[in-house]
Amino acid sequence: MSNFLQRAITGFFFVLILISAILYSKYSYACLFFIITILGVWEFYTLTIKDDVKPFRILGTIIGGSLFLVTFLIITQTISFKFLILLLIASLLTFFAELYRKQKDPFKNIAFTFLGLIYVALPFSLLSLLVIDIQTGFLYRGEILLGYFLILWANDTGAYLSGRWFGKNKLFERISPKKTWEGAMGGALFSIGVAILCSRFYLSINLLDWIIISIIIVITGSLGDLVESLFKRSIDVKDSGNILPGHGGILDRFDGLLLSVPFVLAYLILFSSKV
Repeated sequence: MSNFLQRAITGFFFVLILISAILYSKYSYACLFFIITILGVWEFYTLTIKDDVKPFRILGTIIGGSLFLVTFLIITQTISFKFLILLLIASLLTFFAELYRKQKDPFKNIAFTFLGLIYVALPFSLLSLLVIDIQTGFLYRGEILLGYFLILWANDTGAYLSGRWFGKNKLFERISPKKTWEGAMGGALFSIGVAILCSRFYLSINLLDWIIISIIIVITGSLGDLVESLFKRSIDVKDSGNILPGHGGILDRFDGLLLSVPFVLAYLILFSSKV
């Protein structure tokens, strides 16, 4: 099977499953992203081993998955906020556990364990604040998250096509030699166009907010992509994993989301009247 066909088939089913889970119900959303969070955290820890780091893979992955699940259950008013304290206590156990491991760089191991939670598990957990409307009876509204992904995908697609057709000036050659300023501008225009379309169908956010969100996603999502590329270059790997044939790993597919979610959420909470 050719690489293009493999990528096309994987991409089709990936998008189909993602959109279906987001639109069907809050429980299908939670199940899918709970699994994605676990896979993403485990993938991150597995990559750090290549850099001679020994994070708490099992404990960290359990805490990461629990962070997503507990956040979702708290936001949906299923459990009390106090359960987050238990996760904090569980996370602090890594300091005690490291005393008995006799590793060469104990605090490096602890640091990367927490980095996996902050870089991967926390952003996925914050998605629940996008899909659960805490001001209108805690209703589920998957269309905002779907619009988020449509804008993110438009940025990637627009940047790829524009860069291939018009790209001349390198954007960040030291980290990603193929990215160009022309591609970045094309991705931005594609994203804004999709944001305008989203505003016509997803009325819970107005046009201006959708456009501002798209600009935030373009900037922080593109930088997030570069950050993940920097991480992979630092440990000399091409893909973060192989769970998605032709597309790499979880971190490869969600790199633009991980560092853009907090900024989008901050804008919606601080400046939009719709969250």
